[in-house]
Amino acid sequence: MDWGKIWNDIVTYFTNNIWNIVFFFVILILGIIIIKIIMKVLRKLLSKTKMEKIAQNFLCTAVKFGLWLVLILALLSQIGIQITGILTAISALILAVGMALENNMSNLANGIIIVSTKMFKKGDYIIVDDVEGSITEINFLFTTLLTSDNKKVTLPNSELVNSPVTNLGANAKRRVDFTFSVAYESDLELVKKIVTDVMKSDGRVYLDPEPFCRLKTMNSSSLDFSANCWCDNEDYWDVYYYVMEWVYNEFKRNNISVPYNQLEVRERNDKVKNIVIGKSLPERVEKVRPEVHEHEILSSIKEKFSRKGKKKKKKAKEPLEEKQEKNIQDKAKGIVNKDKK
Repeated sequence: MDWGKIWNDIVTYFTNNIWNIVFFFVILILGIIIIKIIMKVLRKLLSKTKMEKIAQNFLCTAVKFGLWLVLILALLSQIGIQITGILTAISALILAVGMALENNMSNLANGIIIVSTKMFKKGDYIIVDDVEGSITEINFLFTTLLTSDNKKVTLPNSELVNSPVTNLGANAKRRVDFTFSVAYESDLELVKKIVTDVMKSDGRVYLDPEPFCRLKTMNSSSLDFSANCWCDNEDYWDVYYYVMEWVYNEFKRNNISVPYNQLEVRERNDKVKNIVIGKSLPERVEKVRPEVHEHEILSSIKEKFSRKGKKKKKKAKEPLEEKQEKNIQDKAKGIVNKDKK
């Protein structure tokens, strides 16, 4: 290996491209400074908005990646490398990665939608299809729930965006609904008073809007009362169980019974009158059916069998007839021969 020649080539390259090399380092230094300034300004602006932290980080990462890509392409162009082929290769790579990660790209896009639109936030209690729980984590691919029995459920963001989501923790207040069934002989006003008094006795229940209780349905076995009250979201289950237990206790205190399913049975004393048509069964009337087709079929079958039988008989008789004729001929020849003698 001729190290002298290699060194001369390096010196020649730097001598002929000195200004390109100078501009390369100038673009590199200025590009790094500009990227840092832009990122600092962007983070400062985003911190003043109400955008979620995860969305801010994602946006900053995407902008930083784009700026560094532009800087690298500018540096390559400065030293004389054709970037057309590089751009084509990058486009093909992005397309291939996008096709390979189609589902993940869908989850990413839906994650951006979830975060930007604020469909729900960390700590909200949501219901999605047959899954419900409190949100513990939201990222751009998955959302993690913690169920009431301490199970961790991870849902793809695309499923959350494309399915109906019930957010029970979206608002600070929440309505607690009840249905109470009592016997038909119960005092309606007393039932309403007991239920509303129990709800008002809990300090976690709002008095405005006022607790509500009215007769809703007259079922076959009971009178059903619909009641509701409002409380803070975090007090929902405590208020629910408090009202249910104390209403049951107050019903017993005031001799208001909660009925079982009832079935009414009546005994008939009148004679059953059955309507009878006619004195007896009607006489049988035979249906007239056409016999032509059946007769023709039978006759054709008989003819076929009779023809076959005749043919067989003829074939059987032919050898006998031939023998008889030969015997007669032989006798006749014998007689003729005797006469001649």
